Amino acid sequence: MKLGDAIRITRQKAFYTQKEFSEELNVAVSTINRWELNKAKPNVKAMKSIKTFCEENELDYKIIENAWLGYSKEVIND
Repeated sequence: MKLGDAIRITRQKAFYTQKEFSEELNVAVSTINRWELNKAKPNVKAMKSIKTFCEENELDYKIIENAWLGYSKEVIND
């Protein structure tokens, strides 16, 4: 699974809009949009915030973590 898909699915499982999710992670809505479209990759600080979000909402963080670790620039060109 691509990183953007993993982030989008996780956000949707918590019934959050991109705006609500961005406020929770303290990033811009456009940042969430770029992540979900595989145009950008969350940095380590953002990944820690996503992990906390997943823990608080009882969601599986491993899917996002594995996609993040396997992320490559090739994904952007798809």
